[in-house]
Amino acid sequence: MGDYVVGHLHDGEAVLVVDEMGDVKKGTDTVGVQRQYTGTAGRIENAQVAVYLVYASRRGYAAVDRKLYVPRSWTSDPDRCRAAGLGDNTKFATKPELAARMVTRCLDAGHRAAWVAGDEVYGGNPRLRTALEERGTGYVLAVACSHEATTGAAPGGFAPTCWPGGCPRGPGRSCPQGPEPRATASMTGPSSTSPIPRPGSRQLLIRRNRSTGERAYYRCYSPAAVPLTTLVCVAGSRWRVEEFFQSGEGLAALDEHQVRRYPSWSRWVALAMLAHAFLVVLCANEHEGHCSPDELIPLTCDEIQRLFITLVNRTVFDPVHRLRWSLWRRRHQARSQTSHYRRQAAQA
Repeated sequence: MGDYVVGHLHDGEAVLVVDEMGDVKKGTDTVGVQRQYTGTAGRIENAQVAVYLVYASRRGYAAVDRKLYVPRSWTSDPDRCRAAGLGDNTKFATKPELAARMVTRCLDAGHRAAWVAGDEVYGGNPRLRTALEERGTGYVLAVACSHEATTGAAPGGFAPTCWPGGCPRGPGRSCPQGPEPRATASMTGPSSTSPIPRPGSRQLLIRRNRSTGERAYYRCYSPAAVPLTTLVCVAGSRWRVEEFFQSGEGLAALDEHQVRRYPSWSRWVALAMLAHAFLVVLCANEHEGHCSPDELIPLTCDEIQRLFITLVNRTVFDPVHRLRWSLWRRRHQARSQTSHYRRQAAQA
């Protein structure tokens, strides 16, 4: 999977994004299920949770790996694990540990990525941050507002660095699916996870929502100093994993597995990831090889899937009519997009 995705979407500044997705279940026999928090429901539910690794580049984004989260209630019961198709040597691993294994496997396979991004579950784990720093891999990981970080700065010597010239205005000012970061503060001291100082640049990125004033915080590391705009872009790329979950469910039935045992779950998810990656690669190649007219939006994964099902999987007696419908949809989507950008600019 990684070879296919990275081979077609390769980018020297690509970001590996980690996040988990939960599937709410009714029974207790589905592998890995227990009452636990899942973002899908926004509360504690009887659910199965898996951690995904998404490769995000300028050309597109797709999942390259996944790991099922197996709670202690399962790993402490060998008979239950065996009945669900898990190996006898299955050991408990936290979500950050699963993320670290996937990142390590991806990088060890020769797939280059400049950054790793994730939410508070992963940013608050010192072992994951240390492992990335030891590899010389940059990261922008969200942390809770109660998170403590050692700066090494003298009292009064911790000054924020604001966006040069102020935050940009207009439709391009926001990160994908999220409010824009506004300021960063330098962290010049050693990492709080190791008494031995390691080379590299460490910063605290602060994001403020223009509408609500709510703040979010990110711990950042890079082998060499980078501009604030680079950290902002990496922080925004974290939302690519949410977009993958949404498009993976809608286009590739990522969440429609009705299976109980691990081998069946693993096969289903792998096929769904491959189907989604296939659409993403087609979309990226189409954008690179063809320029869309001004009155049309570029071909999207949704439109490619619709055309693929209509023209390839079915007997079509009037393909010209189907293609005209596709052009009509893209034309109206382009008009909606233009109106949305104008409204954003007027409200800025």
